[in-house]
Amino acid sequence: MQIPGLNVNLQVLTAPVPMAYAQVTADDWGAAAGAVREAGGRLLALWSGAPAVGASVCVAYAIADGLVWLELPLQGQQASYPDLVPFFPAAARMQRAAADLSGLHAAASKDQRPWLNHGAWPADYFPLRHANQAAPAFGDTSLIDYPFVRVEGDGVHEIAVGPVHAGVIEPGHFRFSVVGEKVLRLEQRLGYTHKGIEQRFTQLAPLQAHRLAGRVSGDSTVAYGWAYCMALESAAGCQIAPRAASLRALLLERERVANHLGDLGALGNDAAFAFGLAQFSRLREDWLRLSKDAFGHRLMMDCVIPGGVACDIDPATIDRLRRQCDAIEPEVQNLHAVYEEHAGLQDRFIGTGQVSPALAAQLGLTGLAGRASGQAWDLRSDHPWSPYDRLQVKMATQRNGDVAARVAVRFDEVFESLRLIRGILAELPNGAVHQDLALPGQASRGAGWVEGWRGELFVALELGSAAHQHRILRCHCHDPSWQNWPLLEHAVMGNIVPDFPLINKSFNLSYSGQDL
Repeated sequence: MQIPGLNVNLQVLTAPVPMAYAQVTADDWGAAAGAVREAGGRLLALWSGAPAVGASVCVAYAIADGLVWLELPLQGQQASYPDLVPFFPAAARMQRAAADLSGLHAAASKDQRPWLNHGAWPADYFPLRHANQAAPAFGDTSLIDYPFVRVEGDGVHEIAVGPVHAGVIEPGHFRFSVVGEKVLRLEQRLGYTHKGIEQRFTQLAPLQAHRLAGRVSGDSTVAYGWAYCMALESAAGCQIAPRAASLRALLLERERVANHLGDLGALGNDAAFAFGLAQFSRLREDWLRLSKDAFGHRLMMDCVIPGGVACDIDPATIDRLRRQCDAIEPEVQNLHAVYEEHAGLQDRFIGTGQVSPALAAQLGLTGLAGRASGQAWDLRSDHPWSPYDRLQVKMATQRNGDVAARVAVRFDEVFESLRLIRGILAELPNGAVHQDLALPGQASRGAGWVEGWRGELFVALELGSAAHQHRILRCHCHDPSWQNWPLLEHAVMGNIVPDFPLINKSFNLSYSGQDL
């Protein structure tokens, strides 16, 4: 594996998906970003490195050959590194988060505002740098004035929504600049429930930390659990059994279907079509109940474990899972026809919240929202691993980039996941579903890369040696919402305020997944 046009010695990592790692210089850091961008690659994640082994900043890129993890060690008191925003605008918030957590700043970056630190801890306190110190007393954030970008002009006024919302939605602040009902600009402020997950990883045993990964974002618990376990198995050089790999894929596709069913109903409801919400909620509830019967948990939490999976399924359960696919598919097809033929829905969906393919490519839109704007990336087909290498995943794509396109991608992905589930069940290998995982004696690193229902999740894991009790030095989990939240700001511009809930739901991004 090689970054086109750049001479960097890459160390191939053991993993079912092609991945490699290298340390680079500051010159190579910027050159690599330019080379990846020129070759059509993508920024996957950026994070600050493990303070236990010296300050550093890391980046992961998705290129044609796979995933490349680059680390830039910072010497002495150096606390800055070259800014990646000129190459990848999506790096901005990731760099701001790294600055809050570890005090490492992107040099010359235009936006140096805090992202995760809302004033609750002192400006000179960095949680990951002081991981072994007592946290300071939390301050009063009520008087902190965050410098939102103001829009000036006749008739322009602001609407502040959140951070506290009705119902159970997580906190996030949305500042609209509007003229009448037309949105001129939206600016988000997130990070209200910083949970300290990255520091907590360093306090857990590697063979137990998959449970924390599975709680980064509850609607993606299978995807995060698999990504963490893939990273741990990568660090340990462990290959899981074929039956375990197939069961993991079965869990992942069931998670994908459950989320799409829920969102399709909610999208109908946001367009005043309560019938859609009722029908899709019924289907989703039946789906979750069978997941509970088959795997012990409605969301299938803690089913993916290091070395395999925590449960197996017998022939009777296989038959129930297959029959449920056969029963639900015609119902979803009928609802698809209803949505397509409903003039009121189509009037609300078509042209609303549009993100052009050009803008999506420029700003790094990814996952299902990216595929709805012509960004044809899906790990299950781009770099298929077992059992996806046998299933030939058909990627769902659209080019209009509006709510209608994102709805169409969801319908297509439901049908494709039902086909994949049938294929997995029909060819489920015999054999073990779990094997003991032996941690290596030396310090090691591994990575996990999984196509969750929102998009590609990434986990970077660094382990200490046996002499250091194999402790986790650093574990970074990355959600595709990091890339996609800024695109939501663009998608809303030029639309009317009442369409924001509909546009927002068509993306359905995670607050929790990017507030570590």
